[in-house]
Amino acid sequence: MKQMKRFLMAGILTITLASCGAFAGAPVLGTIYTDVQAPLAATDNDLGTKVGTGKATSILGLIATGDASINTAAKQAGITRISHVDYNSKSILGIFATWEVMVYGE
Repeated sequence: MKQMKRFLMAGILTITLASCGAFAGAPVLGTIYTDVQAPLAATDNDLGTKVGTGKATSILGLIATGDASINTAAKQAGITRISHVDYNSKSILGIFATWEVMVYGE
């Protein structure tokens, strides 16, 4: 009976820790805190002066909202020729996470 309880507790702990989850993707990930900006895409178009942004947010990996699409960010800034796209990924303890896309162009 004791062995069964230990096995059950180990299983519950494993599932709980594995499913924790408001982590946003990034080239590097900090379990406690992440705030990383990195490139997402580039074209051969000249560097533009306009910048459009889009953002999505997650809470506990249970609720996620927002629009971090390149298309929406480009439209928001009136960009028709994209030069490059960067993103910023933030996560705090896996409880709260954001993903922001920045589209540059003309």
